[in-house]
Amino acid sequence: MKKLALWFCLLLSIGFISLILSLYILGAPETNKQPITILAQNGERLGTVYAEGEKIWQSLDEINPLLVDATVLVEDQNFYHHGGFDLKRIGGAFLKNLRKGNLAEGASTITQQYARNLYLSHEKTWIRKLKEAFYAIRLEHYYDKEQLLEGYLNTIYYGHGVYGVEAASQFYFGKSTPDLSIAEIALLVALPNRPNAYSPLDHYDIAKVQQEKVLAILNLENFITATEAELAQLQVLNIVGEPLQQPQFGYLADQAIKEAEAILNGPLPAGYQLRTTINAEHQEALSQSVIDHIGDLQVGAIMAHPATGAIQAIIGGVDYQMSQYNRATQAHRMVGSTFKPLLYYTALENGFTAATTLTSEPTTFAFNDHSNYRPSNFNQLYANDTITLAQALAVSDNIYAVKTHLFLTPEKVIDRGRSIGISSDLEPVPALALGTASLTVHELITAYSHFANGGHAVKPFILEEIINSNGEIVYQHEYRLGEQILDERITFILNQLLTGMFDTNLSNYLAVTGGSISDDLSGDYAGKSGSTDTDSWMIGYSPNLIVGVWTGYDDNQTLHSSQVAKLIWRDAIEAGHQENGSDSFIAPAGIVAAYVDPQTGLLTDQHCPVSRLMFFIEGTEPLLYCDQHGE
Repeated sequence: MKKLALWFCLLLSIGFISLILSLYILGAPETNKQPITILAQNGERLGTVYAEGEKIWQSLDEINPLLVDATVLVEDQNFYHHGGFDLKRIGGAFLKNLRKGNLAEGASTITQQYARNLYLSHEKTWIRKLKEAFYAIRLEHYYDKEQLLEGYLNTIYYGHGVYGVEAASQFYFGKSTPDLSIAEIALLVALPNRPNAYSPLDHYDIAKVQQEKVLAILNLENFITATEAELAQLQVLNIVGEPLQQPQFGYLADQAIKEAEAILNGPLPAGYQLRTTINAEHQEALSQSVIDHIGDLQVGAIMAHPATGAIQAIIGGVDYQMSQYNRATQAHRMVGSTFKPLLYYTALENGFTAATTLTSEPTTFAFNDHSNYRPSNFNQLYANDTITLAQALAVSDNIYAVKTHLFLTPEKVIDRGRSIGISSDLEPVPALALGTASLTVHELITAYSHFANGGHAVKPFILEEIINSNGEIVYQHEYRLGEQILDERITFILNQLLTGMFDTNLSNYLAVTGGSISDDLSGDYAGKSGSTDTDSWMIGYSPNLIVGVWTGYDDNQTLHSSQVAKLIWRDAIEAGHQENGSDSFIAPAGIVAAYVDPQTGLLTDQHCPVSRLMFFIEGTEPLLYCDQHGE
């Protein structure tokens, strides 16, 4: 054992000489990395992002003095008297670790812990310990004790993704450190030792034991009286556990940083500001609509401007702190009938019109000469007669869709999908017409935006400007109208057809899919819903705004309701138009209108029970009148 101690002293001597020489060669280390600040489009601060997690920097004189004293007392009693590390503590811990054969016993001073927080990992190795000592001496040489203590208190980990004492105070108790009670201070001081094991959210009884140990130390060292310690033990703690920023803030911040790093072709430097396209009011409205309706489901949603692609609000999940997986941009989910507008645009550009009729009845389709496919309508309900494309889209008739799909050929539909932003796998099978493809909300928003903006190329984005730490703009998004890639006449006709899901006059053998929310809508919106056993979708828009919503379970549990996505969409689209209202789709040149019977596809007369205003490219409108409903 004596030989081991001698070797230890020799290693320390060599290390000290090397460290002292390095002080003058390397200069002062960086201690306070600036956060990345995320701004709304109008420049309003939405939040900050540190590499480690949630953090709020607070100067030492702003922190509760008792909390500061208690931290030093518990973590490093000799902090004001050593030069970076405590030789006596290190020697004792070294011998204990040698006996155990590991590095279980810690002896790090506050300076060493601060060095580790700034520059090193938390692995327990001798190499890391040596590096820790190296940085600790450099820190002690260039910074005074108050600066080091301030840095430590603002970087130490308190569990649940929270760094720094002010952030921890707000997270656990919903208040700033000057407002903390003695009982709350003692609990916070106990956490950094083992933040996960001592979390009052997950292990309250264990946290309470550790809190009482801190109170006993404070009393023993005369920082508090015995009465104060006893009263603090009896205090009932209200553990809040509230995130420091909106539960969904992290999703938009991640997306903005991702775009910035792609533009800069590398990691985003500390201290940069990102001005996004986010409209703070729209973000709040979308977030609130999720809170009001989501229940135990997960969600992905995007609100954007269809002409420019500027994302005005984004939700990647219920709570970023619980899951950083962005369900708006990363989750590929089966889209169901929200795929049908892509199909019907392709049909309209290949000879179909709003009045084209096909028969809705149980049908078996032969495919590839050896495969049979037998789709069904909701609840096995069929018209058992002809219906128009207009009615088929409004009630989401599956038989009409598959007939159209196979007439056009799946390859033709896929090609059109690729042209408007669908990059995920699309299988050329009959079931593709009914949405067996798995796409992201981002992809569907991209595709639908082409319809909403009259056929111009568009790609959703969230980053408006990149501003460096000196306040200089190093990137600014250039707004311009994209190339015309779709026929503006056909997009107008499709948009009018997609308003049919809210027209209850088109309900017949099946109800229109948006009838449950149609009375709540003030605008003339186009849209399409979609559902599978595990996914529920709603995409809808005006010329000014598009909102897409997916809801479901991450583990693909069966859904018991398909209404949640529609309710979230309804509240969000209405809030988005509250200030300026909803513009109508403007007909381009070459469009004519006619009142048509949605069953026969013929012009209506006075005997037709339903008459729907439909739009056509001039020369393709029906010329004959319906005679099916007279005497």
